Amino acid sequence: MTEPLERQIIEVIATDRIHIPISSMEGKLKRKKPKLGKQVDLRDYDNNFQGDRVYARVEEEDRMKARGMKEAIDVFEVRHPKYGSELRGLIAEQRKLSEKHLYFGVNEGCRLTADDYMGVMTDLGFTENTAQQLYPNLMDISRNMSRKRDEERSVLIGAV
Repeated sequence: MTEPLERQIIEVIATDRIHIPISSMEGKLKRKKPKLGKQVDLRDYDNNFQGDRVYARVEEEDRMKARGMKEAIDVFEVRHPKYGSELRGLIAEQRKLSEKHLYFGVNEGCRLTADDYMGVMTDLGFTENTAQQLYPNLMDISRNMSRKRDEERSVLIGAV
């Protein structure tokens, strides 16, 4: 039987290893969506398509865009030179921040079990069957990604 502290550390490691491929996939999907959207050309449909299964439309809206922080500071500094330089000084100051990290890894020659990963996936809301089906593919992706970056992992657990 594994002691409670080791069980907690195993759960942190399994969670981290599952997070890596999922967050990578999420990033890829986030970048791909705008590209795909730009490829949809509705001009021949008067910018309004109604299909059997899907619909799409293009609308143009006039919106006010907020001024960027750097641009706003530049304008403020021109209008109020004395206060503008003081504002730049305040922004340039760095706040001291103390962080607390938990570093973790797996001992040489040891591995986490399928049950360790499956527990994390079912805690995320996957059914046991779905977790079993996803597990081999997620582990392949995770192993390939971890070969590319061979470093110790950590998690921020506090900041003061």
